[in-house]
Amino acid sequence: MTTVQLLEIAHARSGDKGDTANVGLIALNPANYPLLVKYVTAEKVKEHFRGICLGKVERFELPNLGALNFLLHQSLGGGGTLSLKTDAQGKTYAAALLKMKIQLSGGDKIAIS
Repeated sequence: MTTVQLLEIAHARSGDKGDTANVGLIALNPANYPLLVKYVTAEKVKEHFRGICLGKVERFELPNLGALNFLLHQSLGGGGTLSLKTDAQGKTYAAALLKMKIQLSGGDKIAIS
């Protein structure tokens, strides 16, 4: 098995919608999008943000963009001016998601960008 950190195969953007963080994960090389779909599940993202995301995580697939979008509900302490969190708008969540590691199975190959 090969371990890959998401920052090696993707880039990300994040922001807020009230108390929900919105994180987009985009494959650097479109050939790696299927790896994101296969390994970056809502459950794994929820586990990665354990203690931060108190609600559910939803995942949306955007194949034409080679991207996934995640909504992390109840993760911003109320959001905006209600939150006492340092990052009340979730701007650092993209960088945090890129730190996540995935385990590729034997047949999966990474396309070099």
